[in-house]
Amino acid sequence: MSKILPEQVNELIKNRRSIFPKSYIQKSIPKEIIEQILENANWAPTHKLTEPWRFKVFRGEALEQLGIKLSEVYKANIAAEKFSEMKYKKTQKKALLSDAMIAICMQRDLKESIPEWEEVASVGAAVQNMYLTCTAYNIGCYWSSPGTVKYLSEYLGLKEGEKCLGFLYMGYHEMPEIKGMRRSIKEKVEWR
Repeated sequence: MSKILPEQVNELIKNRRSIFPKSYIQKSIPKEIIEQILENANWAPTHKLTEPWRFKVFRGEALEQLGIKLSEVYKANIAAEKFSEMKYKKTQKKALLSDAMIAICMQRDLKESIPEWEEVASVGAAVQNMYLTCTAYNIGCYWSSPGTVKYLSEYLGLKEGEKCLGFLYMGYHEMPEIKGMRRSIKEKVEWR
């Protein structure tokens, strides 16, 4: 096993950013890289090995159809007085700006042998692995959890106990390096 230097891990983590679809360029992500991103997600921590993460990858025509569906679901589930034509169009366009979108889903352990929050946390850890892998490949990504995901169960073909937690938008980008902003960890840690 090759030795990974701590400095490399530190840099990768500190350079991870959410890169939004409006910054993506028209360049296709090779399928092998998407498969590697998903493989790395599969190595997230999981209590009792429930491995609750599930993913549905949308590209090409399926991506276009997803954008249309997201717009339709928004329109169908918002009060008429709150409807925004701009948001309706933006929702569809955001999907089309991406080279790929991945539905981030969680399969609840049907025996409920562990608390649900632990499975949600495992999915979050899987998505962090995806973010870090995208960063390593200079692929922008962004996890969005619109309220409309609760209306997509049938469209996504979700099984019993499965729920969608949002979408990972992905695309190559040419964004300049973005300086990270975090308050000092000293403000958030108490040593005893």
